[in-house]
Amino acid sequence: MKIKKINKDLEALYTANIKDINEYSSPIINKQRESAFNDFKKVGIPTKSNEDYKYTDLTETFEKNYNVTFKPIDVQIKTENLFKCDVVRLDADVTLLSRGRYIEEQKIKEFPKGVIVASFNEAAKKYPEIFEKHYAKYGSTKDSLYALNTAMAQDGIFIYFPKNSYTEKPLQIINLLVDEKGFFYNSRNLIVIEENAEANLIFCDDSLSKAEFLGNTATEIYVGKNAKLNFYKIQNEHNESNSISSTYIYQDKDSVFHGGVYSLLGGLIRNNFDINLAAEGCESDLYGLSLIDKKQHTANFVHVNHSKSHCNSNQLFKTILDDKATGAFSGRVYVAKDAQQTSANQTNRNILLTNDAKMSTKPQLIIFADDVKCSHGATVGQLDENAMFYMRARGIPKKEAKMLLMYAFANECIAAVKIDALRENIQDLAQRRLNGELSLCRNCSARVVNA
Repeated sequence: MKIKKINKDLEALYTANIKDINEYSSPIINKQRESAFNDFKKVGIPTKSNEDYKYTDLTETFEKNYNVTFKPIDVQIKTENLFKCDVVRLDADVTLLSRGRYIEEQKIKEFPKGVIVASFNEAAKKYPEIFEKHYAKYGSTKDSLYALNTAMAQDGIFIYFPKNSYTEKPLQIINLLVDEKGFFYNSRNLIVIEENAEANLIFCDDSLSKAEFLGNTATEIYVGKNAKLNFYKIQNEHNESNSISSTYIYQDKDSVFHGGVYSLLGGLIRNNFDINLAAEGCESDLYGLSLIDKKQHTANFVHVNHSKSHCNSNQLFKTILDDKATGAFSGRVYVAKDAQQTSANQTNRNILLTNDAKMSTKPQLIIFADDVKCSHGATVGQLDENAMFYMRARGIPKKEAKMLLMYAFANECIAAVKIDALRENIQDLAQRRLNGELSLCRNCSARVVNA
């Protein structure tokens, strides 16, 4: 079977390169590798027989021949004279990654009030106490892709907001895919927002070349007591790129997490979100929008764990599918016995523009408490014919009427973005995407290839 060969090849890759993996990494990171890889070997790459991956087939993605390196790479890219895409015109502090590795010339950036942005690997060496307290504490190696990441990842980004801190500008992290040949990489991020701190983070995935890529990224986030985090992810690569992104959020007492993931372009995109409301008084909102066509596949898996009482969560995910695109949404809200006074809502809405487009959706509620307000729902359909007729009857051409209806459907997720400039940029990108105008970023001197 193909999947057996893929798993054997990954085992051979790890075994042959473990010396380089350890040599160029921190001891704190290295000591997790062996046990994580053993966990990976027990399951291997998840197949469709795995309930959580029932609607996403990873076999074809992983069997391709990618380049891999575990040694540091030297990529010279400067934001001020090379990368000038629409999203970058935000008034934000920008940090660059290349294939998941930190590439800024200065490895550590220090902001007022002790805020730190650094290479994941460098942070493990310079801030061992903070790093070890949080690293590999919030994810689970029961997910074999997270286990694979823990075994192989070497770099990514570390972001630390100490107690009572904030920055006036958002922090924007841009991951650029740059390579003449296909490339497989594992990237790891650690974000720590301490008590009473506030942070605005924007993660953008973009491509500078059209080679085939496969990225397996894991991000762990700690949101401390009474802390607030706005976290947004924009995926705008090309149809030969493949992205698997797993984000684990741990919320302490009275914390607020507000997030959004906006998938505009990419071949195969799989987003996993695991949100643990681990103490009383937490609030968590997560929005997702996918605009896909051709043979793209986008899947969003969301698990929200209400562990304690008096917590609120809300998820709204929408997808518009054209051509032969396929999509999937799987949501699971778990309410523990002690999580009384819980309020949880989960909604998934989808529009199919052709008979060949397919969407699979599976919202779930698992409730063990009795004093709760929980709801879930999902719809899959086409554009409203009555609304289309109404607009056509008033002289609006069919193409424009269709565009307006699609944008109105998508805008509910976009309007949730709390950073004004970012919201305006996503609105512009979404309009252009729906018009088929995102084949090339218009303001990019690097000529980013997206289609």
